[in-house]
Amino acid sequence: MQTRCHLSVIAHKLAEKYGERPAFTYKSFGSSVWKKTSYNRFSQLVKQASNALLNLGAKPHDKIAVFSQNCLQYLITDFGAYGVKLVSIPFYATASEQQIQYMINDAQVRFIFVGEQEQYDKAHRIFALCHTLERIIIFDRSVRISTHDPAALYFDDFLKHGEGLPRQSEVEQLYNEASMDDLCNILYTSGTTGDSKGVMLTYGQYDAALTANAAVVDISDKDRTMQFLPVTHIFERGFTYLSFSVGAHIIINTDPHEVQQAMRETHPTCMSAVPRFWEKVYQAVLEKIESAGPLQQKLFRHALEVGRRYNVDCKSRRKCPSPWLAMEYKLVDKTILRLVRKQLGLENSNIFPTAGARVAPEVERFVHSVGINMVVGYGLTESLATVSCDRSNKPYTIGGVGYPIPGIDVKIGDNDEVLLKGPTITKGYYHRDAANKEAFTEDGYFRTGDAGYIKDGELFLTDRIKDLFKTSNGKYVAPQLVESLILVDKYIDQVAVVANERKFVSALIVPEFRLVEEWAKERGIEFSSREDLCANERVNKMILARIQTLQQQLAHYEQVKRITLIPHHFSLESGELTNTLKIRRPVVYKNYKQEIEKMYEE
Repeated sequence: MQTRCHLSVIAHKLAEKYGERPAFTYKSFGSSVWKKTSYNRFSQLVKQASNALLNLGAKPHDKIAVFSQNCLQYLITDFGAYGVKLVSIPFYATASEQQIQYMINDAQVRFIFVGEQEQYDKAHRIFALCHTLERIIIFDRSVRISTHDPAALYFDDFLKHGEGLPRQSEVEQLYNEASMDDLCNILYTSGTTGDSKGVMLTYGQYDAALTANAAVVDISDKDRTMQFLPVTHIFERGFTYLSFSVGAHIIINTDPHEVQQAMRETHPTCMSAVPRFWEKVYQAVLEKIESAGPLQQKLFRHALEVGRRYNVDCKSRRKCPSPWLAMEYKLVDKTILRLVRKQLGLENSNIFPTAGARVAPEVERFVHSVGINMVVGYGLTESLATVSCDRSNKPYTIGGVGYPIPGIDVKIGDNDEVLLKGPTITKGYYHRDAANKEAFTEDGYFRTGDAGYIKDGELFLTDRIKDLFKTSNGKYVAPQLVESLILVDKYIDQVAVVANERKFVSALIVPEFRLVEEWAKERGIEFSSREDLCANERVNKMILARIQTLQQQLAHYEQVKRITLIPHHFSLESGELTNTLKIRRPVVYKNYKQEIEKMYEE
């Protein structure tokens, strides 16, 4: 049963309900040991944080920022801030100094909470350039504080300011004054073009989102949910808060690179993820199949086929499988498919919400075929995550993004744009009057910038309207569709499609270097560097041939005709990726202008 209340007091309401039951599993910074903390302990730490903030001079509606990877202290800080009517602004742990300086000054942040050495160093370097900033509070005790830095304070010492709850009567008064109309968070969009904008999210939006999601997402206090995405991301933030509100046990994974090991150690039943995570799983399983003996390959492919017929052809369409299929699936699930889930640490899997980019149909089919309940959905920061998602009680279509959640009014506007109205939709961007006018239609619908259509109640997306390319022949190409097909290949790690005002479609490809290097060595191809490897004609022909196979379903004018292999990854540091790892096309095209022009030489 979901606990419904204002976020300022939810930690304490849950403590009354669950007491000493474990609420979180986590690791301390630098430790390899998993620890647990109870609902009672978390409630106590949140109260201490609220008291400490008041003792440091925080006033209602002041702004704090959290610049950290996922950790228990992050959640203590957020809920402590909510208790005293502060606005919490999350920063991605990978954000640059320029980005955090911009956001601190734009929102007039007073206190910044940082995770590890990297975040502290960046905050310290820009401190003098941010005139409202008063304190840097550090989660990781091993961080080396710069000499003569009176603004820095370790989180342990920060909590001591709230020891004994000296300001609790004032905190209780602020609980009573809490309003659903109050601003809860400002989430700055990472933006594929231009300056990031601060999306305003109120407590009322969270209340509406938690209520609507609880009605359609099958999660309960029997689940163990893992934080994999940064809690800065609205998808992870929303799913974490939903999990918390229903009493699920939350596993805090600090390092996303170690998520598969963490899954095997902690056995989550739920986890929100982006499609790239499942693409990697898909590629890894296919690689194992291809390296197995002929008999094992045959058995595994048969198991996947049975899984597809049972889970995709029948269960997804709400059809009853035949007794023979049900019996056959039970056998292959017990002997083969369960082993795949066990290797992932998902022996007792429940649901795995997936959003943030287009899910390749073959990846979605594969995940369902092995018995993992991927729940595909769609949402934005501006909609406080979920707009639509697959439902367990309704048929869903591979390639769709589910049914709108209760309370959301979705309609299709000009240029097939998806338009939204409802209680979870933002009132606008912080201090951005001009952007706010552009963001809404005259009748109050939010413009998503995504093109799509609705069929039998299900929402389907085609592409980002701004991303649609028009070739010099007048044909429109949706780059994300093409890229999602190509990224399924095990030899490809990153891709950027090029087509706008061009005669044909081309692509910049970052190979999966480990596998391509192995392939080259097995064939006696000599190379001394990644540049040599990417320039090799046989390597290029191999990858282009694989791309041609993957894109057979596309129209001729949509298919990639030429490629250039890039010897290093698109990166955050170069500005080629956003904090959510989406490609900033203008930056990529500028950085690789010479390589692109060469692909179009006669």
